[in-house]
Amino acid sequence: MGTAGAVVVYGATGHTGRFVVAELRRRGLTTVAAGRDAARLEELAAEWGDVTVRPATVDDAGSLDRALAGAAAVVNCAGPFAVTAGPLVEAALRAGIPYVDVAAEIEANVQTFAEHADAAREAGVAVVPAMAFYGGLGDLLATAAMGEWTTADVAHVAYGLNSWHPTPGTRVAGQVSHQRRAGRRVRFAEGELRYHDDEVVEQDWDFPAPLGERRVIAEFTMADVVTLPSHLAVPEVRTYMTVEAARDLAAEATPAPEAVDALGRSDQTFVVDVVVAAGGVERRATARGQDIYAITAPLAVEAVRRILAGETRTTGVASAGAMFDAADFLRDLSPYLAVELPH
Repeated sequence: MGTAGAVVVYGATGHTGRFVVAELRRRGLTTVAAGRDAARLEELAAEWGDVTVRPATVDDAGSLDRALAGAAAVVNCAGPFAVTAGPLVEAALRAGIPYVDVAAEIEANVQTFAEHADAAREAGVAVVPAMAFYGGLGDLLATAAMGEWTTADVAHVAYGLNSWHPTPGTRVAGQVSHQRRAGRRVRFAEGELRYHDDEVVEQDWDFPAPLGERRVIAEFTMADVVTLPSHLAVPEVRTYMTVEAARDLAAEATPAPEAVDALGRSDQTFVVDVVVAAGGVERRATARGQDIYAITAPLAVEAVRRILAGETRTTGVASAGAMFDAADFLRDLSPYLAVELPH
């Protein structure tokens, strides 16, 4: 099968990677499955039937170059991104093709912005980290909520998950982040990331109906503290997580997600509630859907489609809200998300 103009999915055998491959195939896009496990790649390719396999490892630049040869774009779904993002961004820049990843690791995203911005800008190549449920969706919602505002005092991103059954990849990525910050917690305040050892605090968050008031962990910090401030003049970004989801994630006995429908989604539901405030005025944007891992696929694939179609606002390393028309992007996700934006 010809692979000219294909989209390469690195980490295609993982939980999120399989969702991304399925979404690319659903859209009729030629797909190359890449990753470290050649046997598993071949096994899945036999099921898919129309996907080419290119094994590659991040410690072998030549194998990455071969995996991306002739491709139109690459989507990195392989964590921990502290290990994979750098080599794959560099390979994408050598190939002159866009790079999108689904990293939720705060430090890995900071590293992508810090280490690759100049090279990506000079090459005129789009690099979009955290184009996923965490980091990407909240950034799009906050950007859409800001509208014509050029600054805001604070952005709140509240995650209303009814449960969270983490994948093995999520657990490994969490361990890597925990080690990188020496067990400390992190917040974005007064315009910078700050590490701290403060006690965990719970509070109530009034989600839109039908979820309503729920107990949340305050400063349950996610990748939004990197993506939003990368382009929005907001000196404080606060993120929150429903207590039940946080407890699921923390419990070692919580099993991995289990499919309940033909699309492979779990029964997890979510509400992402974003409130930006400036001068005592608040604007709210909300998204509702099913399965945080499954929704990452249309987010990442729509990003690739828009980049390849030239529907972008900048180049180089940029978050979702900076790279795309946020409100328009969210509207195009209507088959997957129910979105409410300020009028």
